[in-house]
Amino acid sequence: MKSAIYGAGSLGTVLGAYLSKNGVPVELINRNKQHVEALNQKGAHVTGTVDFTVPVRAILPEQMHGPYDVIFLLTKQLHNPEVVAFLAALLAPDGILVTLQNGIPEPGIAEILGRERTVGCVVEWGASLIAPGVAELTSAPDSLSFHMGGMPGVSAEKLALVKSLLERMCPVDLEENLMGARWSKLLINATYSGIGTALGGTFGDVSNPVLPRKLAVRCMKECIDVGRAAGVSFAPVQGKDVTKLFYYKGALKRKFAELLVPIAMKKHVGIVPSMLQDLRNGKPCEIDAINGVVCAYGRKAGVPTPINDRIVRVVKSIQRGERRAVPENITLFRDLI
Repeated sequence: MKSAIYGAGSLGTVLGAYLSKNGVPVELINRNKQHVEALNQKGAHVTGTVDFTVPVRAILPEQMHGPYDVIFLLTKQLHNPEVVAFLAALLAPDGILVTLQNGIPEPGIAEILGRERTVGCVVEWGASLIAPGVAELTSAPDSLSFHMGGMPGVSAEKLALVKSLLERMCPVDLEENLMGARWSKLLINATYSGIGTALGGTFGDVSNPVLPRKLAVRCMKECIDVGRAAGVSFAPVQGKDVTKLFYYKGALKRKFAELLVPIAMKKHVGIVPSMLQDLRNGKPCEIDAINGVVCAYGRKAGVPTPINDRIVRVVKSIQRGERRAVPENITLFRDLI
């Protein structure tokens, strides 16, 4: 079996290191020559909440030679049409593309590749690339997990294959309600990545201070309202029903949800939002594929999304260089808190 991780940045390097460490031959593909050279010369070094180095095989995209049985996709969604078309030519006739991207990428990928070859996977941990060949795992080792599921038509055998590979890193839940799992992760990303990027901080900087925490709870409610209006049944996240924990109708339940936020996120406080990492590296971020998705679905369903709308505007203003990503940006949301 031939497998690859396309987009071996922070998350992809960690995944590739774990798979290689546990006996899965996998190619790590990245456009950054310095990163590829470091991986080949020194191995993949995973630091942070763990610390190990393992030899890996890393290549540039133009060095890929198919056919691949499984390709894990970890690039940003900004260029999915071109990237998926490129990878389609490298897949085996019965090969599978597994998207571990944020947002809800599966429908667009399936349009290009076919639903029967499209598998979605929700990543429930975080990482940062801190140097060529070095990735920092920012979630506690006992909190790592995946939720995965296939689009209609994906065979049980293919799902079992992908699950067996990912289990070489951490527990995997096979999810029949893939869109429910996607929306649950979208809720978390829109809240913690969106607000964290706007404020220039980690997940902990969103979940611990009082005002960001208040904004986070209101953002989650907005995401739940939009998802439910769109017919989504939210899937549990690591065994917890986020809608029961954080949805509210009155002030008392809202206060309880605010108090619960730091407890729920205690194993992930060190995560630096990937969108913030992109902005710090001078790259465009995928705000339209995260908070922008909530706004788009809200418009279709007739559900107002003032908080997500504001997050999108603030992050885009940071991306344009009109303002900085700093904690003081919380004042831009005071009227919504």
